[in-house]
Amino acid sequence: MDTSNRWGILYCPKGGIINNPKKRWERIEAALRDCRVDYDFVQCEHTSGVERLVKMMINNGYKTIVIAGGDSALNDAVNCLMQVDQQTRNQITLGVIPNGMMNDFAHYWGFKEGEVEQTVAWLKKRRVRKIDLGCIRYANKKGENCHRYFLNCVNVGLVAAIMNLRRQTRHILGSRTLSFIFSFILMIFQRLDYRMHLKINSDEVKRKVMTVCVGNASGYGQTPNANPYNGLLDVSVVYHPEMTQLFEGFYLFLKGKFLNHKSVHPYRTREVEFFEAERAMVGVDGRLMSGAPVGKFRVTVEPEVLNFLIPS
Repeated sequence: MDTSNRWGILYCPKGGIINNPKKRWERIEAALRDCRVDYDFVQCEHTSGVERLVKMMINNGYKTIVIAGGDSALNDAVNCLMQVDQQTRNQITLGVIPNGMMNDFAHYWGFKEGEVEQTVAWLKKRRVRKIDLGCIRYANKKGENCHRYFLNCVNVGLVAAIMNLRRQTRHILGSRTLSFIFSFILMIFQRLDYRMHLKINSDEVKRKVMTVCVGNASGYGQTPNANPYNGLLDVSVVYHPEMTQLFEGFYLFLKGKFLNHKSVHPYRTREVEFFEAERAMVGVDGRLMSGAPVGKFRVTVEPEVLNFLIPS
């Protein structure tokens, strides 16, 4: 069967106590039918299966691969695509129907969970943009050189732990807003800072830092001016604020003015070198790294390496 003109759809059901995966898929299926999309789909029951199933789609000749999932599933799909040769990758276009615990990269483009019909209609118009990817390069506990690509951001420090907590609480609470508020409250009682040494352009930061966000896109609100097509990364370095400043920072974050906070120091660069990040957790696209970096690591940008379907 010729699959070159058919979509390969990977459906990743969303957890949480108020979600109904069957009804959600029925709505997506109806939208696909109304837009007369030719497609084949497979359902992924566990996050560990995303890369395997995307690889299967690539090997079966699908040129349009759509992930009905969240940031983690997209991240796995991207890392799978980056394993194939450039000629093959240039023939494949990736799309997203937001359906995860966190959908920040989809939100960047204007895709929304509650607007499945609009999303499918936009994808059908096939407006393709070459986008950048960030890449974290590090050594694992075995001393092996490793790397991981990301669409949205790398978090180092407290926010990496908070994003992981937010993912877990949203799985239970089923609400993005409730999970964020709950995570923020816990952050107040777990305020920590980390001794870090990093280099951004010609500037060196060598002091205690609460969190660092290196964003290829909006970075869950921490790099709001970043965009994944300018060949650059935005970086927010957050020093340890006083308690009153912490609440002010939360208010500015919700208002989309995070960079206006006096404890936030923004940069724009092509590379960030971390020489030291004592005890700091590292998250990639909202998920803690399974094999955390040992010793120094660096974060770079890969310009225009992936085809992505964006709204018209």
